[in-house]
Amino acid sequence: MAKLKYIGKYVDPNTDFGWKLYFGREENKILLIEFLNSLFEGEKVISDLFYKSVEYDGDQEDMRRVVFDLHCIGNDGEIFIIEMQQLFQEFFRDRAVYYTSRLISKQLSRGKKGNNYCLPEVYFIGVLEFKLHGESNVLPLRNTDRPYFYDVALCDKDTHEIFYDKLGYKLVSLPMFNKRPAELETVMDQWLYVLKHLSTMDKLPSFLDKRIFGLIFEVGEIGKLTEEDRMSYESSLKHKRDAESVFNSALRSGEALGHAKGFAEGEHKQAIESARKMLSKGFSKEDISDVTGLPMEEIEKLK
Repeated sequence: MAKLKYIGKYVDPNTDFGWKLYFGREENKILLIEFLNSLFEGEKVISDLFYKSVEYDGDQEDMRRVVFDLHCIGNDGEIFIIEMQQLFQEFFRDRAVYYTSRLISKQLSRGKKGNNYCLPEVYFIGVLEFKLHGESNVLPLRNTDRPYFYDVALCDKDTHEIFYDKLGYKLVSLPMFNKRPAELETVMDQWLYVLKHLSTMDKLPSFLDKRIFGLIFEVGEIGKLTEEDRMSYESSLKHKRDAESVFNSALRSGEALGHAKGFAEGEHKQAIESARKMLSKGFSKEDISDVTGLPMEEIEKLK
């Protein structure tokens, strides 16, 4: 594998290797507990969690992502399930609903007694590597101060009352998180800042809580990785950069196509206006077609 030009001082959390390093290892699970608690913001407080499985999902290489299936214990002793992963754009809502449906189905088949359908709480945590803002099928956020955080639940569309409080989706869009250090108000803000910028930092900054983030800076030092882990990380980082390059190239091509289409539509509209004026002045259809480039059939429809 070709040597990467720049890999920084700390492992990028937004690679599959980094995701597993920081959040998927038993010895570092306090990092995952702290991150999840920042997203629940007191709604729940996780005191411990257990990895039911850490797996890859998806048949195609570019769709394979690390998935955490977590059994959590709250500070009141309650048990709930969290599925957590990073997501790219394609069909992310379908995937999120599919994954939670699968979790619920598994619990029902194992725990059903007679007609007892009492299920544990299930949450999906998604760290999105794309923007949701501006999509036509995305409901406006109530809290416009946090366009990067979606806290989704089943509710009545008219009254907004929660219909079912044991299923939830908490989605974070990292590209929409643009707060500067002085604007970090919550622990969640600090976490999102770290996830977005850790790979470009050279030390733990003073504006981050050392008690919470000291470990992630210690764990993530590339210089402390074993040779095997370093090779795995470089491969994972290359895959991430290649995927971003392909996506950005497709995005630029799409934008160029859109501009070209818009220009062509504008030219066509102008040609039709010219044809109408020429018809009103008695020009023949043949002459109008020669001047405007419009086909005879389309000129006939302008009469």
